[in-house]
Amino acid sequence: MQNLGNKKIAIVCDWIKDWWWAEVVLEQFLEIFPNADIFTSVFFQENNSIFEWRKITTSFIQNIPFLNKSHKLALSLRPLAFESFDLSDYDIVISSTSAESKWVITKPDCLQICYCHTPTRYFWSHYHEYLNMMEFGWILNFIWKKIAPKTIHRLRQWDFIAAQRPDYFIANSKNTRERIKKYYDRESQVIYPCIDIEKFNFNEKKEDFYLYVWRCIPYKKFNLIVESFNKNWKKIILVTNTDNKLYRELKKKSKQNITWKLNISRKETRELFSKAKAFLFPVEEDFWIVPIEAMACWTPVIAYKKWGALETVIDWKSWIFFEKQNVNSLNKAIEQFEEMKFDFVKIRNHAKKFDKEIFKNNILDFINKRLEN
Repeated sequence: MQNLGNKKIAIVCDWIKDWWWAEVVLEQFLEIFPNADIFTSVFFQENNSIFEWRKITTSFIQNIPFLNKSHKLALSLRPLAFESFDLSDYDIVISSTSAESKWVITKPDCLQICYCHTPTRYFWSHYHEYLNMMEFGWILNFIWKKIAPKTIHRLRQWDFIAAQRPDYFIANSKNTRERIKKYYDRESQVIYPCIDIEKFNFNEKKEDFYLYVWRCIPYKKFNLIVESFNKNWKKIILVTNTDNKLYRELKKKSKQNITWKLNISRKETRELFSKAKAFLFPVEEDFWIVPIEAMACWTPVIAYKKWGALETVIDWKSWIFFEKQNVNSLNKAIEQFEEMKFDFVKIRNHAKKFDKEIFKNNILDFINKRLEN
């Protein structure tokens, strides 16, 4: 076992703005490496206590008004931003990324590891979907769609080259591991993300509402949830921190049985997890830790049967699957759910397999083995 306390370590991430589940992984890295420095394109979490006393280096994008708050508009700048970081003093550099932070350049004797949440979506797997969901206004949207093919082609080539820089890849799921191989031609080891299991209360006495939590963007399928519950008239609470055009349109379309909560705290969200009778997982995700948080609260999950959902499933006693992303398929699964009984203890025990102590041990074991080689 190496003495990592003698190593100078840097943690690199794409951006630090909102606080969602990629940031939970960052938080765990900071617990594992309490003396690590942070490098990121932009930083807007000044009041978050986990960053107190941390050395945080931001890129030149931090000082560009408007662009510093829009990672889409700063797309062509971020590769340059990450390549500009001087990491020559560090022994170990770990990027936690779904975008460009793996583009950093390190010295030859530095151990560079990429913890990959997914290969950059808007370059690869979801390029066309992102192209059709720009929110810059119709003039900028029109211009972007004209220049995007050539721009993204160039950035895609750059992304592939940059993906050869890390010495090792860690994938957050088996599905991500397959994408890393497909798009980057790199092998990777799977280490699942984690939750702090002790922060989640469990309660067998559920209230009469369903729950969905995430950013309100097209591929997260809030539209499917609203359409389905407008039809079935069952109660649901939708939680998001995204106040955008789509959010406002869907909120306006929602009937009285649909409640929206905007920008609530993580504590309030955990309370909803413990009270909901089921959590909905309607998206195609590489891996998603949110259903694990629901299960930590003894809450069953109704999930779209694809990708990340298949890696967190226990069996039919804990989850219900629906086959197609449409109203009829989802509502049929909800009807099936309401006829079933669930083993709540088994659901909670499964969530314990994703506890943060397991994640920490796996990360340290991975790094120590590479240092010994």
